[in-house]
Amino acid sequence: MTDNTQRIALITDSTSDLPAELTDKYNIHVVPLHVIWGSDDLLDGQDITPQGFYERIVKDPIHPKTAQPTPLEFKKALEQAAEEGAEEAVVITISKDMSGTLTSVLNAKEEVSLKVHTKDSRSTTMGLGWQVLAAARAREAGADAEGMIAAAEKARQRMQLRFSVDTLDYLHKGGRIGGAQHLIGTALNLKPELYVDHEKGEVQSGSRTRTRSRAIDRMYANFFEEVGKKRPLHVAVIHTMSDEEANALAERTRKEHKPDELLIVPIGPVVGVHVGPGALGLAGYIGENHT
Repeated sequence: MTDNTQRIALITDSTSDLPAELTDKYNIHVVPLHVIWGSDDLLDGQDITPQGFYERIVKDPIHPKTAQPTPLEFKKALEQAAEEGAEEAVVITISKDMSGTLTSVLNAKEEVSLKVHTKDSRSTTMGLGWQVLAAARAREAGADAEGMIAAAEKARQRMQLRFSVDTLDYLHKGGRIGGAQHLIGTALNLKPELYVDHEKGEVQSGSRTRTRSRAIDRMYANFFEEVGKKRPLHVAVIHTMSDEEANALAERTRKEHKPDELLIVPIGPVVGVHVGPGALGLAGYIGENHT
């Protein structure tokens, strides 16, 4: 652990979907959002796992809702960081246009002694996760808090996040459909491709096809066309209960594009509330020192 890792805490929220081995490796603190299911208030990734969540959502007549962490929960995370020796904290969150999480951070920072730097990722799931990893790796290389924020911002500027869903019902119920709202009622028999606009920080609609296989092929082609051919290439296959398809997409990506870093990441419960089972996508970017 570098001196900077001890001096500068790095905090994100659970929608980043970062695998535990990476949060442990880079000493990243994750503050969970809430899944509200009837009378149950469940902490994302702690009280409910992706597998348990998706098994329940297809059977339970009650559709769950989500809620951001409270300012008090972020205050506790910041105070814990200070107790562990941090003098500053970098907090990178889900897009403010998808969640009120950043507002909770801004309220909490007024209540703590350490200096807090915040960044709106304008994204979610691994679109956020990659930015957090960029900040963590910059910190490991000796960057200060401003350098960590700059590394995350450079990743955001090159970020692509595209995915296909089986149905728009979950996005519609969850109220997080953003610029894809116009698809409701017009895409009943279509498999839509969706993407995150990393300037607007919201979900937008892409191509529409009549079969899942074509939707995945179109999403795959559009992702690699937009992300570009330079190196180093960081890619995550993201999915909800689509293990076989995710593994196949990862193998195809490995063979055809040879990314420098390739992850397979299950989408967690909070994002899963809005995309439902059967989502499959790609999140990635061209890293620093690209050639």
